[in-house]
Amino acid sequence: MQKTRAERLIENAEGMDAVVIMNDGEPFLDSTFWYLCEQPGGVFESCFAVVRGDGSLDVIVNPLEEESAREGVGNICVYHDAKERENFLKDALKGCKKVGFNTHSSTHAMVSYVKRIVEGIEVVDAGKAIDSTVSIKDAKEIEATKQACRISSTVAKELPDYLSEGVSEKEVAARMDNRMRELGGSGNAFDTISAFGPFSAQPHHMPCDYRLKKGDTALFDFGTKYDRYCSDMTRTLFLGRPPEILERAYEVVREAQLAGIAEYHDGANANAADLAARKIIDDSEFKGTFIHSFGHGIGMDVHQAISVSPRSDQILHAGNIVSAEPGIYIPGVGGIRIEDTILVTENGCEILTDFDHSLTIV
Repeated sequence: MQKTRAERLIENAEGMDAVVIMNDGEPFLDSTFWYLCEQPGGVFESCFAVVRGDGSLDVIVNPLEEESAREGVGNICVYHDAKERENFLKDALKGCKKVGFNTHSSTHAMVSYVKRIVEGIEVVDAGKAIDSTVSIKDAKEIEATKQACRISSTVAKELPDYLSEGVSEKEVAARMDNRMRELGGSGNAFDTISAFGPFSAQPHHMPCDYRLKKGDTALFDFGTKYDRYCSDMTRTLFLGRPPEILERAYEVVREAQLAGIAEYHDGANANAADLAARKIIDDSEFKGTFIHSFGHGIGMDVHQAISVSPRSDQILHAGNIVSAEPGIYIPGVGGIRIEDTILVTENGCEILTDFDHSLTIV
């Protein structure tokens, strides 16, 4: 029988008697809560998920979230006041000494609260155990990610129709966001990047009122969510013939992406893809213009703890979902980035996003 997510987590949490995931409130909401409990909705502020050493899961919620909680998994414990919540926590952690917390998201106040309620526990960092658990996706997670990628891929294919002289970055970004919702996305994976002309040389540009001109680059980095899982992709197009240097840069980036993706497989060193792509770019006239890493993990959060960088010492595993996004950035001229969402498999990888990767002039 396939192990539950809670069972997988506690196996990875070596030496811990339990792991506590807690949602303090915006912005301190931990996606690990929904990962473990598998609820399709709900906010779950002031709620707890407790995984014990036997792999059992207690989900401690208030009445606002009771119905949403029962759509997921775990032993649902509904508290009606502070005292009831404290008693549920004491019961869930009875006999536990070393208790893991997600240091990526837990507030000092909430950890202190649990320590005060459950006396004698030792706080342990469960961040590494959580990262290694959520990074390997099960079939349900992979299907949700594929759905998100289908939605964003449809928008990517429509982008040439969105472009015309005089349209602004903000206008195209708004159209993309609305379209992803129309196609079934539940929200953006992150704020859409719509960058024209010289602004495309800024990897994290925020859409502004700049209007598209002939010869401009039009770079779009975007993604949607489906059942809480993210897609992430970048497509770069041109309105009219761009400067020749950008045409050359586009072909180098495309070659670099293919070289990096070829290194994605079960058991691969995570830095291999970056190094392969970076060599292509640094052996060209564009040496030194690839100023970020080749990729990162993707899941319920658009950035999960897999680093596909030249310094990464991680190993890729079947079930990892990662980005592949080399780029070239020339300040004052423009930037090129091509990005896909990739599933690592036993025998290689599967590209989950889909659009025309050839140089596209509108």
